[in-house]
Amino acid sequence: MQGISRAVRSCQEILKAAILQHAQGREIAGIEKIVSSLKWVTSPPAQQKGLENVTVADVLMTKDEQTGPWLWCHTNDIVIDAVKNMAKNNVGSLVVLKPGEQQYIAGIITERDYLRKIIAQERSPNHTRVGEIMTNENKLITVTSDTNILQAMQLMTENQIRHVPVIDGKIVGMISIKDVVRAVVEQQSGELKQLNEYIKGKYY
Repeated sequence: MQGISRAVRSCQEILKAAILQHAQGREIAGIEKIVSSLKWVTSPPAQQKGLENVTVADVLMTKDEQTGPWLWCHTNDIVIDAVKNMAKNNVGSLVVLKPGEQQYIAGIITERDYLRKIIAQERSPNHTRVGEIMTNENKLITVTSDTNILQAMQLMTENQIRHVPVIDGKIVGMISIKDVVRAVVEQQSGELKQLNEYIKGKYY
């Protein structure tokens, strides 16, 4: 997790270095190379509006996902079914709901819970309920859709977690540390692109 914060700071240092290179009369090819190196991001980029203005809602929009049964399970579900649900939908966690139609949140189950409490303890996922291994609600870390992306990153880093449910009265989605880092890098890449265009004279 500490490496994530260092990566963000590294992006900021790249911007500073690019400006210094231009000020010293060096070639702009180096800046183009830096921008090109950040093109590993393949999802549709969030609107370029500065990290201080990017929210969790913006990240959810780029994920283009709808809430639904694939995002949660229930405390009385069998662990193996929850794990199959995660594998089928390529997600690393599920929000755990209490039985009933009200969809009250009971906690969260993650890949880490499965590894530590099932595999490491040699328990059977076919005979264990989700409620027995989940992270309980009183330890659950959540964000809202209007949470700033940097605040979300800090929250996840400080608590050493990789998945955070997005709750606006009810569950509206799930974000991972990968989603957060991608959003940060996309914004930094956009700033580099604008700097490059400015140097080339596309701005007056």
